[in-house]
Amino acid sequence: MRKMYQKRPTIIEDIALLSVKHGVSPSELFHALAEATQHGQSTCENLLIEHRGSMNEEEIFLIKRAGNIVVQFRIAKEHLQWKNLHLESWMSSDRIQKEIARQRCGPNVSTAIQDLRHGMKKVNVEAEVLENSKPSLVHTRFGNSAMVVNALIADDTGKVKLCLWNEQIKYVTLGDTIQIKNASVTAFKGERQLRLGKTGTLTVLANQVDRTKRRLEVNVENAIYA
Repeated sequence: MRKMYQKRPTIIEDIALLSVKHGVSPSELFHALAEATQHGQSTCENLLIEHRGSMNEEEIFLIKRAGNIVVQFRIAKEHLQWKNLHLESWMSSDRIQKEIARQRCGPNVSTAIQDLRHGMKKVNVEAEVLENSKPSLVHTRFGNSAMVVNALIADDTGKVKLCLWNEQIKYVTLGDTIQIKNASVTAFKGERQLRLGKTGTLTVLANQVDRTKRRLEVNVENAIYA
């Protein structure tokens, strides 16, 4: 497999770079390109991929975001037949890491959820907890078991899954406003996820009880002066 990558770095790295720039999974983007070849167009999260035809043994694609053209992209027909490509492994290349570093905000600045990109590290986010899945028991690659919850969090720009493990689970409840620091952005089944890892931290800035209490106080004050 390593030898194959050495022979085919350009197209793989180009797809990985596009995925970083637009916050999608590189594998999902590759499959969306193949799907567009069959059906004329496809989507990959916030990207629309249009198949524009063939020329000189290449498939031509037009990629759009929010109605605006992102790039015209060409891929050799044979490349779309590749199987079992681990595109995420290219996220550590110098070219990709430079793009991630260029997009990364300062250490104390929160990143908008819509700007999160697969492969980002040490990102800070402030968001509200919209959903909490039921804890699930999973077996890790290290041979032990752990409880995991995928919380759905959101800010004014979008939503993202937050993966919580073991002790982290009990600190987050529905309706909390949380601050996340030093998290990393990964992809699981084509969806972006935030992971705290060993260095990430999570702080509850306000919980649902606090907000309800404040709303009640405001309503009582307004009633007094009505």
